[in-house]
Amino acid sequence: MVASGSPLAYSPPDSESQRNGDTVQTTPLSKELHDTLSKITTASITTILLKKGLRNVWMRGTRPIKPGQGRLVGRAFTLRFVPAREDLATPESWSSPISTRAAIEAMPEGAIVVADAMGVTDAGIFGDILCARMVKKNVAGLITDGVVRDIAGVLGTGLPVWCQGAAAPPSVAGLTFVSWQEPIGCGGVAVFPNDVVVVDDDGAVLIPQALVEAVAKEGTEQERLEGWIMSEVERGVALPGLYPPNDEAKARYAATKK
Repeated sequence: MVASGSPLAYSPPDSESQRNGDTVQTTPLSKELHDTLSKITTASITTILLKKGLRNVWMRGTRPIKPGQGRLVGRAFTLRFVPAREDLATPESWSSPISTRAAIEAMPEGAIVVADAMGVTDAGIFGDILCARMVKKNVAGLITDGVVRDIAGVLGTGLPVWCQGAAAPPSVAGLTFVSWQEPIGCGGVAVFPNDVVVVDDDGAVLIPQALVEAVAKEGTEQERLEGWIMSEVERGVALPGLYPPNDEAKARYAATKK
């Protein structure tokens, strides 16, 4: 259990607060942190987090909907779906106070939306109209372990999306939307509101909010070191003792920094 007052402590909103439009506030990511993390690959981030004991941070099934979407960094804005129940998962539910439409209106600028679709791939959680609205609200991107629909239209909106592909049926054919801005599981990874997500061609990686500054600092050094190692490889240096670097290699690297 996380102690009260810890940076990881979390109290989910109740349904009534969501109906009144009160959601967990998304804390803006500072420009300095955003710019720093934008230069660190998801591969490097997973290595750094592995050294800190976190193995399960890469969201399975989060593939870029098209190549060349670049690297995105942002706070997580979470959406949660559960299995479809016939009395709840209906087209009429789209007009409910607890709906994907209402959730979109609560999304802050710059957030990365992370949707828990439980890996369901035969019902698209969002289509082109919903994605177009997200673009108008300056949402940074959408990540889900599920799929989208109207894929040509979604691509046309320009919203960066990472998912498992496309399906024609709407979300209510296989899922019931139940809440936003509470802890979810996406691609087998626990995601809390205000955690930070970094996503690139290798998929989406979760950085717990309490570790963001440490990862940014260590990631910058990791990228610098690996750049030096690559330059050594290109000039013909053998890998043993270089990658990972032994004391002699570390000394040569330190000398280049001076």
